[in-house]
Amino acid sequence: MRHRFFCIDAHACGNPVRVVVAGGPILPHLPIAERRGIFLRDHDWVRTALMFEPRGHDIMSGAILYPPHRDDCDIAALFIEVSGCLPMCGAGTIGLATVAIEEGLVTPRSPGLLAVETPAGRVDVAYRVTGGRVDSVRLMNVPSFLHSADVAVDVPGLGRVTVDIAYGGNFYAVVEPQTGWPGLDGMSASAIVARSRALRAALAPVCDPVHPEDDRIRGVHHVIWCDGPDAADCDGRDAVFYGEKAIDRSPGGTGTSARLAQLHGKGRLAIGETFRNKSLIGTIFEGRAESAVRIGGYAGILPAITGWARIIGHNTIIVDDDDPLRHGFQII
Repeated sequence: MRHRFFCIDAHACGNPVRVVVAGGPILPHLPIAERRGIFLRDHDWVRTALMFEPRGHDIMSGAILYPPHRDDCDIAALFIEVSGCLPMCGAGTIGLATVAIEEGLVTPRSPGLLAVETPAGRVDVAYRVTGGRVDSVRLMNVPSFLHSADVAVDVPGLGRVTVDIAYGGNFYAVVEPQTGWPGLDGMSASAIVARSRALRAALAPVCDPVHPEDDRIRGVHHVIWCDGPDAADCDGRDAVFYGEKAIDRSPGGTGTSARLAQLHGKGRLAIGETFRNKSLIGTIFEGRAESAVRIGGYAGILPAITGWARIIGHNTIIVDDDDPLRHGFQII
């Protein structure tokens, strides 16, 4: 049997976003958070087939579109990437919103505003169209917060490292320059990968954060290496690590949200202030701490992230049951 998936490929400030608009598994009409559990249990091969080689690559990410369960949403999405089926993906949301509007896949009930049901909650996306092209996307991300400050661990190759654990749709270990790690300058991509994996392994037995309102969201799977600005066009830089060897090409939507929450939680970013975050390739997401909120027992923020995406192709992907590599592979 041949399984066919019609995808619209895009990138959000450099990070790939493969939007699956047809061929995804049929799931019960339940909240998308519950559909995520069913997908992980019964259909994760779809993710690996579309994200891993030979149809994808080490930094591939994407989204599968579904009808919303919530009455206040226009569309629902499952976020898939090499590291798993995520509760939320900022770059993925910017990409899917651009694809959905430009390709006419959805007509939002409020022009200029797309409400997306994600496993992490409702995400509102404001977009601007010029000449038929979505040239700017501003997403109001899920409530974000600083979970744990100044967590110290011993990391091979780095020594004693102090990090903050912050949530921006996924949990992040937020690393800033310190003794033993002077910053991003001179740090190669291979070093980012090696040190991220070592840091994540060191943190696992020490810190296992759980979202206070959804215990299905837990654990530190992402690392964000932060540094100061290198030019007047930004307020800081970062490199976001996920999966086993992936580095986000964009500044990271959930990563920037976690960075905003970390800065706010440590008294370094006020409500209403913006933070322009630059990626390794020079693209920028503008983040803003919109308002203060509480998430369970944590004080946090509602972050807004502004960026852009471009459609780069239409793609029919075939997964043949006779193909020995039908479910993909990775070379670690």
